[in-house]
Amino acid sequence: MPRPTTAQITYGSVTVVFSTLAMLLLSQTASGVGIAVIVLAALGLGLLVAMTVPLPKQPAPAARAVPVAASTGERVPEQRDPVRSDAVRSDAVLADSVREPTR
Repeated sequence: MPRPTTAQITYGSVTVVFSTLAMLLLSQTASGVGIAVIVLAALGLGLLVAMTVPLPKQPAPAARAVPVAASTGERVPEQRDPVRSDAVRSDAVLADSVREPTR
């Protein structure tokens, strides 16, 4: 489940506060049950508003550029990183040489 964005939290909180104040002022209730109903209604309205705020769109993944030779227009073969491939091989050789002999 994705985490709520700052906009969702802000809009939901503002909705709860202002709708609670508006309903309390308009209803002029003084009983505890009436206040509890208004507060629950305001929380529900705030949740509804927070969930209907549009989420930001995820950027589309960038297309991988294929290098092209400037003079001939042909594709250049992909080059591997020699440092990375050597590091992986040396770790494997080192792991084999460190093993303890079996008794």
